[in-house]
Amino acid sequence: MNHYQSILDFRRARRKANRERFLAHLTGRSADLLSYEEVRQMLRTRAGKETGLQDIPLDAIVGSVGRYSDFTRSFLPLHDEAEARWAGVQAKATDLVGLPPIQVYKIGETYFVHDGHHRVSVARQLEATHIQADVTEIKSRVPLAPDVQPDELILKAEYAQFLDQTRLDELCPDADLNVTVPGQYPNLLEHIAVHRYYMGAEARQEIPYPEAVAHWYEKVYLPVVQAIREQDILRDFPERTETDLYLWLSDYHAALEKSLGWEIETEAAATDLAQEFSSRPQRRFSRVISRLLDALTPDELEAGPSPGRWRSGHWAIRRDGCMFANILVLVSGDEANWPAVAQATGIACHESSRLLGLHVVSSAADKKSTKVQELQAEFARQCQMAGVRGKLAIEVGRVARKACERSRWADLIVVSLAHPPAPQPIARLSSGFRTLIRRCPTPVLAVPGSPSSLSRLLLAYDGSPKAREALYVATYLAGHKQVPLVVVTITEDEQVTPEPLAEAGAYIQARGVQATLVHEHGPLGEAILRTASNHDSDLILMGGYGHNPVMEVVLGSTVDEVLRTSRQPMLICR
Repeated sequence: MNHYQSILDFRRARRKANRERFLAHLTGRSADLLSYEEVRQMLRTRAGKETGLQDIPLDAIVGSVGRYSDFTRSFLPLHDEAEARWAGVQAKATDLVGLPPIQVYKIGETYFVHDGHHRVSVARQLEATHIQADVTEIKSRVPLAPDVQPDELILKAEYAQFLDQTRLDELCPDADLNVTVPGQYPNLLEHIAVHRYYMGAEARQEIPYPEAVAHWYEKVYLPVVQAIREQDILRDFPERTETDLYLWLSDYHAALEKSLGWEIETEAAATDLAQEFSSRPQRRFSRVISRLLDALTPDELEAGPSPGRWRSGHWAIRRDGCMFANILVLVSGDEANWPAVAQATGIACHESSRLLGLHVVSSAADKKSTKVQELQAEFARQCQMAGVRGKLAIEVGRVARKACERSRWADLIVVSLAHPPAPQPIARLSSGFRTLIRRCPTPVLAVPGSPSSLSRLLLAYDGSPKAREALYVATYLAGHKQVPLVVVTITEDEQVTPEPLAEAGAYIQARGVQATLVHEHGPLGEAILRTASNHDSDLILMGGYGHNPVMEVVLGSTVDEVLRTSRQPMLICR
């Protein structure tokens, strides 16, 4: 290749350099080479060692020791004065004269040219992929990738300072605590300091800092990150890292617990964070539609969530084999309400559950009344006597609505059945109990009198989607508690329809549970109660309302009839 052609190629490269810088200005990404000295100081690098001659990828060369202002990020020349030298290098490269290796420093996966800038520029214009180099590797605590941008170096510098202080990379070599927002590492240091304080208080001695760092990472940080991974929450926030979400979730979790007045599991807080703030289009659309319907539809006429939503949302995050990790119990303060609390504590003992008590008042002033304080003290006393964890939260508003809003934190709602839905249509329409059952995805256990031991179960099954949810819960309870289960299917005439009963029997048997299958005739409510009496059942399980709210108000419902008449607790699922 003659010298004239090399000159033309240089001028073409100069025009490309101008275009690259212009496009970088439009996109907000830098087209500048990184300064080796600045990067070295920011990342607090340590002495390196020569690793010898090797072929290195040209795309991984991102900076220069002293000439970072002479070339663009892709090593296009920026100054016309370099024309003669650049053309001479290209002529040697193409005339088989050969060029000596360049000299570079390596930090992480990136390279910085010490000698050979024009050789790199020419090689890239000749579309080479690698170049021979004498490499000196510089040690850094922080990884550096070839696509790093100058503004990202601020984060890298903060990370390097964090690692210098904690030595986390030495204590836990697999740790990766990269963040995308400046100023987050002081927050992590504060988390470690708080954890160290509580470790020392528990051990009654000062804990060495390295020990506290490693313990925080393994016992605090990793469990939260595990919850993030299991629920694939990074998919909802693709621009964030796991450490970003750890810090966000930690703050969100603490704010939730303060707002609700309850202890909330990390997994549940993570689920709520994704639902409330995800940038995914379907999540945003779902939030808008849900809020719009909630604002426009009266509580009494709302159809409620689709069947099975509770199972998919809560059971999926359980690890210990128990179904009811968190039990929401409504506490009115009336004497007739305490059997429901006793029922909830009894289940909590068996399931190792946490009780989420809820008392609803009519005004903010009532929250600090002597009566409310006494109620909280009595609730705490009953939890302590039963040996279960529990806390009573106080809310202002309507009982049914507040219970529905908080139901997403619970696996079961226990409520006293002091006021079942009345038989008159208008009274049914205003029933808070009907609203609770219809709007909550969570199973509702209605306690009409004394608490039950739940030792003889009756499932009313018709094959509907909500009845299948009741079948799922009934099978769990019968197998987990090792108690008898009766399944009844009812027809209102003499026609025999064995399909739902056979379906339920096959489901139960496949899970290693025994059940008595019964087919009854007659009015549904009467037949359910008659079967419960015949088998001495102390818990009735059934699906929730099956028709739209207006039809049920006009025509009535089997659920309402059983609620009004039954003396056994009823577990209603949707």
